[in-house]
Parts: sequence; C-alpha cells; structure tokens
Amino acid sequence: MRPKLCVQMIKLTRLNGDEFVVNAELIQFVESRPDTYVTLTSDQRFIVRETVDEVVRRSIDYSRATRMLTGLN
Repeated sequence: MRPKLCVQMIKLTRLNGDEFVVNAELIQFVESRPDTYVTLTSDQRFIVRETVDEVVRRSIDYSRATRMLTGLN
C-alpha cells in the first residue's frame, strides 16, 4: 500500500507582512528586481519579503519532503 501523500505548501510573506502559502510545484519564475517576484504557472504574480535564495530553498525542501513521502528519494 502506498503512503498517503500530504499536500505541502511553502509559506511566504507579502511586503505588507501578510503570510500566505503557495504550492511550490506551481512556481514558474522567481526574480529579484530588487524585490522578490514569484510568478506562478497561471501568470499570477506575488511580491514577497523573502529573497530569491530563500524561496528556492523552501521549494527544494518541499520537493525533498514530497519525494520522501512517496518513496522516490
């Protein structure tokens, strides 16, 4: 029996301090302009407080956790 996959999202912070979560698999681009812009595959764009490196790190952590849950690591 395959383990149940938990949906994991990454938490980010808007410039006004509001936190939100996004599915890391939907991130298409992360850019520094100098603010950090996160663009989703739907073309929806967010400006966040986190650096590009931090968004990438959280996305990689998400990917690793997903692979561990599905036994694909």
